[in-house]
Amino acid sequence: MNGQAAQRDGRFPAEDSASPVSVRAAGEADVDAAAVLFRGYLDFYEVDIEDPDAPRAFLAERIAKDESLVLLADVPEAGTVGFAQVYRGFSSLSLRTAWVLNDLYVAPAGRRTGAGRALLREVLRRAREAGVSGVQLETAYDNTVAQGLYEAEGFVREEFHVYFHDLG
Repeated sequence: MNGQAAQRDGRFPAEDSASPVSVRAAGEADVDAAAVLFRGYLDFYEVDIEDPDAPRAFLAERIAKDESLVLLADVPEAGTVGFAQVYRGFSSLSLRTAWVLNDLYVAPAGRRTGAGRALLREVLRRAREAGVSGVQLETAYDNTVAQGLYEAEGFVREEFHVYFHDLG
């Protein structure tokens, strides 16, 4: 699913050339770095994890099976500070493929660097390149910083209610 454009090292500079952020698709060699960020994301949303190895194993399986696109954001002198994870889906209403931006997280050390915006723009760039109908995401009601970013980048809040039935 990674649909990388022809770049030798797989890195893409942020669209804003003044930004020091580069974004790349994660491979199997990046699982440990991605897992640290994924754990930060889970902590941010206060998800209790009984097995501390579960987040890494989950990401490793998604990447190995090409079931998701995982992007990493790198900032000079700060390292890998952010990640995004996208899943393929389908839109019955458009009769086309759609993507779900399921996870987007920037560690505190990478905030205010443009890493979140760079990750979001790279997801959208790759989605356009892949010809998908659109990108859907959800965020917490109180995550106003993320909401402001999404709306600034062209996402529109929909009028649908989201329901979820927990099966344990």
